[in-house]
Amino acid sequence: MNWKVPLADVTFGPEEQEAVRRVLESGWVSMGPETEQFEAEFAQYLGAKHAVAVSSGTAALHLSLLALGIGPGDEVIVPSLTFVATANAVLYVGATPVFADITSLDDWTISPDEIERKLTDRTRAIIVMHYGGFPCAMDRIKAIAEKHGLKVIEDAAHAPGASFQAQKLGTWGDAGCFSFFSNKNMTTGEGGMIVTDSADVAESLKNLRCHGMTSVSWDRHKGHNFSYDVTQLGFNYRIDEIRSALGRIQLAKLDRGNQRRREITLEMRKNLEDIPLISLPFQAHDLDECSCHIFPILLQSADLRIPFMESMKQSGIQTSIHYPPIHKFTGYKEFRTIDLPLTDHVTATEVTLPMFPNMGEDDTTIVIRAAEIALKSE
Repeated sequence: MNWKVPLADVTFGPEEQEAVRRVLESGWVSMGPETEQFEAEFAQYLGAKHAVAVSSGTAALHLSLLALGIGPGDEVIVPSLTFVATANAVLYVGATPVFADITSLDDWTISPDEIERKLTDRTRAIIVMHYGGFPCAMDRIKAIAEKHGLKVIEDAAHAPGASFQAQKLGTWGDAGCFSFFSNKNMTTGEGGMIVTDSADVAESLKNLRCHGMTSVSWDRHKGHNFSYDVTQLGFNYRIDEIRSALGRIQLAKLDRGNQRRREITLEMRKNLEDIPLISLPFQAHDLDECSCHIFPILLQSADLRIPFMESMKQSGIQTSIHYPPIHKFTGYKEFRTIDLPLTDHVTATEVTLPMFPNMGEDDTTIVIRAAEIALKSE
């Protein structure tokens, strides 16, 4: 469909084109020197000691759990209000996801109080997800983890460049996982990154992403090794040089793009806050610390959502839902009886409006006017 205003948009400029050309002309397109540079620049940007590039955000979550020793018999506390990969990764390693509710109808990040209520003697880790680029209460969550000897993994797919108490998200836990999918604040089409301050975890991640091999093709190309050993069951979760080159350019543009997202968020909030039947979450968060990945709204009741989204579609505005609750999916049917009242309410009434850095004033005006029309008859 030819949207007047799409949900998200990607604009690659001459810098990205030049980066890809440089890689193609180098003759080396599998994981190599461009990836090493991307990892170093990403780690430096976040203030992390190590960064390991992988093929996707999902791969980042999977490998983080493995590298931290999470496996069969373990429980991992996770939100249900997140993309399904957050919980799928727990199942990949044979552990059990334990779903916790969100904090409130204003703050849709995982509730520290709920985390404490869900602890058992089998709990080994907590995965937090910084919904929409709005930070979880990492000080409280880290304190809970330290008290009970738990690992913390940050699903920061929405939050590159965002902070909590002046510390970059992704660096609060034992591992921080990022996605560079096409709709993210920085994109390589597909791709991901894991950051950690542990040299041992970083080494394990590098081994796991490449079949458990002790050396990779680039090492052998440089003459460092003639052969290799396989020390554990690994995976093919490597990134390639083209994506890494794109990532380096996108990283350089990230702060500017995030600032523009904050400006758009403020403008949209100002014009939507007085529209009846709509409420706007995360009002208590400091926008200067947020990456504003998406623009979610909450409708007054569930029966408004489909008519609202259909009206927006007729006006040429693409909308979405972030997210259907994981514990209600058919593939998670054994979790359907879990009581998560706040999550259930939000996931029944949430609608995501367009958000991307190159939205102009005309775009925001069109979206706001369409929302007014969509709810005028209600």
